[in-house]
Amino acid sequence: MPLLSFIVFAPWVGAGLLAVLRGAKPAVARGIALAFSLSTLVLGLVVLAGFNPAAPGFQFQESAAWITSLNVHYHLGLDGLSLLLVLLTGIVGPAGLLAAWKQPGSPRAFGILFLILQGSALGVFLALDFFHWFLFWELSLVPVFFLIKLWGGAGAGRAAYQFVIYTLGGSVFMLLGFAAIFAATGTLEFGQLAHLSADGILAGRLSALGHFWPQVVFVGVFLGVAVKVPLFPFHTWLPPAYAEAPVGVSMFLTGVMSKMGVYAFLRILWPIFPGQLHAAAPCLLWLALGGVVLGAFAAMRQTDLKRMIAYSSINHVSYCLLALFAVCAATGHSGISGPAVTAALGGALLQMFNHGLSAAALFFSVGVLESRAGGRRGLDDFGGVRSAAPVFAGLCGIAMFSSIGLPGLNGFVGEFLIFRGVFGLVPWAAAIGCLGLFATAFFYLTFWQRVFHGSRSGAAKGEFADVHGVERVTLIPLIALMIVLGVLPQLLTGLFNPLVTSWVSQIALP
Repeated sequence: MPLLSFIVFAPWVGAGLLAVLRGAKPAVARGIALAFSLSTLVLGLVVLAGFNPAAPGFQFQESAAWITSLNVHYHLGLDGLSLLLVLLTGIVGPAGLLAAWKQPGSPRAFGILFLILQGSALGVFLALDFFHWFLFWELSLVPVFFLIKLWGGAGAGRAAYQFVIYTLGGSVFMLLGFAAIFAATGTLEFGQLAHLSADGILAGRLSALGHFWPQVVFVGVFLGVAVKVPLFPFHTWLPPAYAEAPVGVSMFLTGVMSKMGVYAFLRILWPIFPGQLHAAAPCLLWLALGGVVLGAFAAMRQTDLKRMIAYSSINHVSYCLLALFAVCAATGHSGISGPAVTAALGGALLQMFNHGLSAAALFFSVGVLESRAGGRRGLDDFGGVRSAAPVFAGLCGIAMFSSIGLPGLNGFVGEFLIFRGVFGLVPWAAAIGCLGLFATAFFYLTFWQRVFHGSRSGAAKGEFADVHGVERVTLIPLIALMIVLGVLPQLLTGLFNPLVTSWVSQIALP
């Protein structure tokens, strides 16, 4: 049974059904969109039941010749990393649709675009041939553009165009890089390219095109991935896009779409360009630290709550890049230990999942505040919300403390492993990165104090309803997962620990 194809295309089937049902009532359109979005989680759990973490290579593979003249295959496969992100998508996608349950405008059009976006992200996580991987990668831009432009805030038009121009521009360089790779090797399959790279054949064939071609191709592919993450200083499209997007879309952008870039680093750049990454790692470490430290300090200066969380997302995703680049920089150096590499890589994978939950919950919480305040979402627009809405305050507080990294919640485990690994690999980088931790605690606690504590003021001074109905259904599962995974992180680490161990075994440790 082609389970992976079902996972990818089920949301698109839902989008097609909504497109046909032009006269569907709003409640029916919302229900259909939610049901097909939930299919990802249901099918993901089916795959989880049959997944063997200890088995080498990809599982549930599907492969068929597609464009024989170009040696292009329809090839899907899943390992621990892919499964982790499929499950994350299955959680955040329905939560985003629930957050948009009362979104003004056409719920049918919103559902169509959202399901196309969800299917595209799943295709990125499961495709193993660059040809259709790139189709999924680029197709995700289209629904995001329209979701921001049609349902976004006052600056939505500019934010949508900036998002598309930045990400499309980076993708052009990536496409040119892989065109050169195909010209040199005749294949676009990730597995074959990784083997050619490990044997030194890929670098030799690219060098035959020109002495600097391996470096040029690496830079092209790197730019496409770096913009998507985004890596500092390619991040300038992100704050306006996240801030102007409707809340449900912001949840998906930060929870899932930002992970597409980190996934591409692990799936493409690392296995295909290990030498170039090692050579560039000292510089890339500083860029990752820029995202960690400057992202946190930029968040500290924001008065718009959505922009604050947007900059916080740059900070948290940069932790993953810090771990990856620390491993690349330390490879082959004396004194490097396998446990440090394992901790850094395992922490990066955990951080990808855990940040997706906490950031999505925080964006939804800001959406609740905004809906109660008639569109206002400034840091000084509220006060004493805790006394007006105690249940909401408790749920939002858990999400906030998860982002800070409070022990006992899911955010702590990933950050601890990342810094434990980076301290063992590049101690000075870990020391500088701690500034980001301090700044994160400062601005989130400031947010907590000024919005939720003190006497009721601003939008909370009058009638301020607590979370209810769909709002609770959206927020409570995310919060419950933060608590469960904070106490039992092995529920996730068990999925990818053998994969991380295999990665470490392939790294040149002295």
